Amino acid sequence: MTTPTKTAPPYRSALHPTRAGFGRLVRAEWTKFWTVRAWLLVLAVAAVVTVVISQLGASGSTTGGGPPVVLGPGGEVVNDSFRFTHRTLTGDGTITARVTGLKDASGKGLGPWTKAGIIVRSSLKQGSPYAAVLATPAHGVRMQWNFTHDKAGPSSDLAKAPQWLRLQRLGGKLTGYASADGEKWTRLGEVEVGGLRGTVQVGLFLAAPVHEIVHRSFGGTSEIAGSGQATGTFDHLTFQGRSKDTGWTATDVGAPPPNGPTSQPGSTTISATGTYTLTGQGDIAPDENSPDTVQMSFQGVFMGLLFMVALGTLFVTTEYKRGLIRTTFTATPSRLKVLAAKTTVIAAITFTTGLLATAIGFTLAQKTLRSNGFKPPEFPDLSLLENPALRAVVGSAVLLSLVAVLALSLGVVLRNSAGTIATVVVLVILPQILSFALPLPVAQWLLRVTPAAAFAVQQGVTYYPQVQHNCLPESGCYPLSPYNGLAVLVAYAAAALVLAAWTVRRRDA
Repeated sequence: MTTPTKTAPPYRSALHPTRAGFGRLVRAEWTKFWTVRAWLLVLAVAAVVTVVISQLGASGSTTGGGPPVVLGPGGEVVNDSFRFTHRTLTGDGTITARVTGLKDASGKGLGPWTKAGIIVRSSLKQGSPYAAVLATPAHGVRMQWNFTHDKAGPSSDLAKAPQWLRLQRLGGKLTGYASADGEKWTRLGEVEVGGLRGTVQVGLFLAAPVHEIVHRSFGGTSEIAGSGQATGTFDHLTFQGRSKDTGWTATDVGAPPPNGPTSQPGSTTISATGTYTLTGQGDIAPDENSPDTVQMSFQGVFMGLLFMVALGTLFVTTEYKRGLIRTTFTATPSRLKVLAAKTTVIAAITFTTGLLATAIGFTLAQKTLRSNGFKPPEFPDLSLLENPALRAVVGSAVLLSLVAVLALSLGVVLRNSAGTIATVVVLVILPQILSFALPLPVAQWLLRVTPAAAFAVQQGVTYYPQVQHNCLPESGCYPLSPYNGLAVLVAYAAAALVLAAWTVRRRDA
């Protein structure tokens, strides 16, 4: 007779399932963290390093002695210098003109944002409110107003066909039109420009900003500067409305740009057939050449990141190394709950510490920058509780927290401290370093597709599409907007967390 063998029942935790709720798991993981003094020390050093490095970076930055700045209607720093052939308009009225040609005055090539068109502005004073309809060599017809606003019109090439432009004032509203033949008109838009007086200045204008194209290769960096002077021709100029003037007056609004190739004044000639030829330089646009004092206040975050990577990694790999993770999973069979609790704890701790460190670091760095010459009006006082400062402070704390979560997730997958830390450094920090040396297309590609894109959340300068600029990583410019850049890191952290969840369920402890 065969005696049946008895199979030992599987081990089950003595704890009642309700005792292993998520709240208790979070408390248990929280206790684990705070009972390891080395982790507390790393957290404290991360905060101190973030503040100190930010302060040292601000201390090494100075400015002063530049030309007077021009402020636009919204208080922003702007460029406002151009050739203007104008007359007064009292009350309502309309100005119409045809732009027949636009060429570079020096033979070096037109900048893509060279502008020839008609404009209505409050006065001849720099920074005055205005609205304009204009033609460009590379961006078609546009309607622009008050420096920061831009609306695209017909995209026909000015070199192939003349452009008819019209600007109508009716009360406080200005309406722009464009036409290819002077008969069928396209309405570009209607805007209300605050600050316009009863009597305004209207007329033809020509602006030619200096444009620089930077090429960077493995052999070095080269720069090609285009001319900042152009000539535009107009005809069929008509004016309807009441005016104090009997004719047109030519003026150079603003001094020649300080970085322009020449300092010679513009010119206006009128032929017997009614052709107006304007030659000038300058620009009517936001000034994007000033340093980013917001980003300059967060230089310590880059170093603090290394400590957060170490914390996120060690918080999980230490348990795997010592075998304590088996005890954790034995007490709590739901491994996904354990992973969620660990993620919650490390995210909360690193975010809170990062928020405190970046807020203190930003406040101290701003104070130092102001004492080093970064003062209003060119550099406004930035309130910690208003954007872009608030977004940069909170975003930097989120960045630190997400990197810690990324490290924890990869730690679950790799189960090795050195390998995890190296992987996160390669993903987050190495692209930032390489972007300073690689060719610009490659550098900008790296800063789009890697977690290093998240550093864009620290940008304080708004880059307007109607202003040509070279987006250089070493100047603090990122190809993605602040929130889009941070979203790239969110995607990496989420993907790593999903991979960690799959791994922790499939592998033995």
